[in-house]
Amino acid sequence: MNGALTGTGILVTRPSKQGIELTQALEAVGGKVFQLPAIEIIPRDPDAVTAAVAALPVPDLVIFVSRNAVTYGAAAIKPGAATKIAAIGRATRSALRDAGFSVHICPTKGFDSEHLLEHAGLRNVMGKQVLIVRGNQGRELLADVLRQRGATVNHLAAYERATATPDERQLTRLTEAWQNGAVDVVVVMSVDSLTGLLSILPAECHPLLRKTRLLTPSKRVIQTAAESLPGVHTILADSPQAESLVSAITPRSR
Repeated sequence: MNGALTGTGILVTRPSKQGIELTQALEAVGGKVFQLPAIEIIPRDPDAVTAAVAALPVPDLVIFVSRNAVTYGAAAIKPGAATKIAAIGRATRSALRDAGFSVHICPTKGFDSEHLLEHAGLRNVMGKQVLIVRGNQGRELLADVLRQRGATVNHLAAYERATATPDERQLTRLTEAWQNGAVDVVVVMSVDSLTGLLSILPAECHPLLRKTRLLTPSKRVIQTAAESLPGVHTILADSPQAESLVSAITPRSR
């Protein structure tokens, strides 16, 4: 794949730290990366996270919904011998293992609430105490379905997601590059990122966005983009892993 993306401009909208791996993977095959974080990840005070965990019932099952949930919430979790740990996808599972946790439940495919709920380990949760570690906001599907199955569900907010505040010079440079045809693909990882991007982009970039390929691992992003950006060309990657995103836009993959 060396040089497979030479001449291709890719706008990466992930938060700066989370976007490093993807940026390196794109540049390794010749891609020209433009960075414009659409959201910021703001860690919650660790003492507040620890206090929140202490105030909750001891969980039978702890579910981490992202790598950020592991990064900012795992230190507060002290699982007992009977506590099960669940990860929403492979990247989160890897982060948990790196943090020293044994992962008992993880989808064999997919990386969202729907796929996690299909796992056999979540089918019989009647009477169980479940703790979901996530950001300050998130989808309620996972909690709603587990409650329907008889579990008591609590949330632990380990971080906040906020719309980023870009540097005006950065926006000006991006706009000029885009108007000159230098941006071919925009990577959007989540609905929050798409919403944030639409909020921070200058008005003159919105028509350009509609004409630019939108790469995402999320079907929900594609659905939202179809509503917000009618006619936009979307590409669905197999997973949020950097190699999957790169593969989805290489010429042999299109």
